[in-house]
Amino acid sequence: MKPSVFFLIVCLSFICNYAISQPVAPNHRNKADSLMNEGNVPEAISEFKKLYKLNPKDKRVVYNYACALSIDNSVIKQFDSCFKYLNIAIELDTSITALTDPDFLPAREDRKWAAFENRLISMLNVKYNNPYKDIEYAKELWRLGATDQAYFNEIGIVGRKLGMRSSVASAIWKLKFMIQKNSQKELEQLVAAKGWPKVNEVGKEAAMCAYLVAMHTNDGSQKKYLPMIWQSCEKGELPWQRYANIYDRCLFNDNKPQKYGTHTRFNEMTKSEELYPLEDETKVDGWRKELGLEPLADYLAKLNIKYQPKQK
Repeated sequence: MKPSVFFLIVCLSFICNYAISQPVAPNHRNKADSLMNEGNVPEAISEFKKLYKLNPKDKRVVYNYACALSIDNSVIKQFDSCFKYLNIAIELDTSITALTDPDFLPAREDRKWAAFENRLISMLNVKYNNPYKDIEYAKELWRLGATDQAYFNEIGIVGRKLGMRSSVASAIWKLKFMIQKNSQKELEQLVAAKGWPKVNEVGKEAAMCAYLVAMHTNDGSQKKYLPMIWQSCEKGELPWQRYANIYDRCLFNDNKPQKYGTHTRFNEMTKSEELYPLEDETKVDGWRKELGLEPLADYLAKLNIKYQPKQK
């Protein structure tokens, strides 16, 4: 297996850069959010219920309440309450978030999901003037994106409580790799049939979902998408940082040094984050500049990693 710690760092960095679920700033986190963050879903639901009664117009509370009910329903299989509050949430804030949120993967299995999804799409069409030309392609990509992001919170919980080298963490990672492998096959079939998704056809969120699935390929097969992603960046549909990320990921999968310096790894000896080896330290800033990226030292400073480039 590839080093799971490194893979976790890469994946979690994407969650920070592209959050496809409802973000909760630490200073805005309530007791219910904290309970969810620690995996205590039943008690979180009880707290969300209290918060909802106090302020039924709080869109974040309503949305996260629906998330908790979906996760809890993965066990008890009763989704009426989940869809009740989810429908309230999209009335308060009509956004695409729910369609790409991994918390609603259990709810997707219920027969009521199709009606909910179509209702939300109709609302989005009104709000954004029919942004999806190929709605069926978009639906598939939203689902793949949600699946790709599944279980990161659970991995974080396990890491904090048992450690990343625990058998539980290993089991969840194994499950994620199995899921991602299946998602990658589905993406390959979709791209073969319809081409790489264009923003003006499926929307920016669906296009990003395709990118994330390709990025998280662990066998190096994402190389075939590089020309397509380059074209997307040239059209302004993806930022050039995304191309640099996936290019370096291909090199990592081949056990080669990276070109653009986008990847870091955890050093078990120093217990600190460090830069993954570079192809050429004297050229890296030049290569980054060609893509419109900031100097590597500035990029790494945001990750609290000190870097002193070598002189040419």
